[in-house]
Amino acid sequence: MTTKTPSKPTPDSSTTNLTATDIFPLLAHNRRRNILHFLAGHAGSVPLGALAEQLALWEDSVSRDHYERILTSLYHIHLPKLTEAGVIEYKIEQETVTGLDAIDSVRPYLDLAIRDDLSK
Repeated sequence: MTTKTPSKPTPDSSTTNLTATDIFPLLAHNRRRNILHFLAGHAGSVPLGALAEQLALWEDSVSRDHYERILTSLYHIHLPKLTEAGVIEYKIEQETVTGLDAIDSVRPYLDLAIRDDLSK
């Protein structure tokens, strides 16, 4: 992506205490659920492109157009929301995404949501 937006300070992951009221909006969109599911299974940083490719595969649409739409939604909607909540770190200049320790507080709800998604 060539457009740059200032990144917000990331809360210290060791002090982030998310309540159910904080967590439910994060899991309201299936793309955010898939982002968190993917990052929870990976240690360290993940290139933004690799994340978008995996999402395209899970969404059964691997066209270049769909990939670009995923990148746009990640950049403008989903990553800022997850960053603000303190569950991920998104480094704009490096175009990498990292799951933070706060994902652990989301995981029980995430596991239930993913299980429900798979049963449909």
